[in-house]
Amino acid sequence: MKLGIVGATGLVGRIMMDILEHKNLPIKNLYLSASKNSVGKKFFFKKKKYKIISIQNLLDNKPNIVLFSAGSNISKKWAPKFEEIGSTIIDNSSAWRMDPGKKLIIPEINAFSLSKKDKIIANPNCSTIQLVMILYPLHIEYKIIRVIISTYQSVTGTGKRALDQMNKEKNGKKIINKIYPHPIYQNVLPHCDSFEKNGYTKEEIKLMKETKKIMNDQNISITATCVRVPVIGGHSESVNISFENKPNINQIYEIFSKKKGIIIQDNPKKNIYPMPLYAHGKDEVFVGRIRNDFSYKNSLNIWIVADNLRKGAATNAIQIAEFLIHKNMLYVE
Repeated sequence: MKLGIVGATGLVGRIMMDILEHKNLPIKNLYLSASKNSVGKKFFFKKKKYKIISIQNLLDNKPNIVLFSAGSNISKKWAPKFEEIGSTIIDNSSAWRMDPGKKLIIPEINAFSLSKKDKIIANPNCSTIQLVMILYPLHIEYKIIRVIISTYQSVTGTGKRALDQMNKEKNGKKIINKIYPHPIYQNVLPHCDSFEKNGYTKEEIKLMKETKKIMNDQNISITATCVRVPVIGGHSESVNISFENKPNINQIYEIFSKKKGIIIQDNPKKNIYPMPLYAHGKDEVFVGRIRNDFSYKNSLNIWIVADNLRKGAATNAIQIAEFLIHKNMLYVE
């Protein structure tokens, strides 16, 4: 199998390589692509040296599968070109997520919907993935009516420049090109992505729209406030959920304990609850602070944490690739 990574030098691209390093996938040829400034740079993968090549060079090599993590503009321009030659694209940008002709996939939830005809597959937003991993099994059991979400999102979700800004602020260094309009170190910004005319940010809109698409239910009422925090380890979410049927806390523990990819951390007496400090570098979604909302009928409060660069991006994309390989859904020359 020939596998390509577009955006291999970025935060997510590097983690994709790290995850693949520990996987036993049948990769015969690996192609790493990035911007013009990175072409020629060398990386090691399973003790073998690889050079960064141009995306055109990657296209010329006709890969079976391509993991895109280079932004929506690159995806919109190049993904259709790879599709034309038979490649399967798993795209980590927002380019195709809300396209009605493209599947938005979290493997544990809706990978079964994929077929060989799906050549461009969208990876959901990082905050959406960890949210829906928790919401979906509850929706099946109790039917969700409404969800209110407040996020606490890591600077790594904005990329390397945001991480650089925080570190320079921390060390008192001069910042020439700020990625945020205000300092992020020792601060909290209720501002993820750009604002739309309706007062919501693009991140908040993604969270609301993508959740409904993945769960295949447009009737759920969802609202969100997305906040950037000076944290590296992952995204956190405070979620209030109202159901049609009365939820049972003990049953919810049982539901989550049986779901692959979910780890319960919920023992307040021992100060055990999910935190990005301990989710960092892990592939699971952590859930805790599960408690009844006594102010409203059939409602719960839940706290969700996951590493946004792993399950929220790289891990989810590679899990999709594993599913396609296992099901023999890839074009082979």
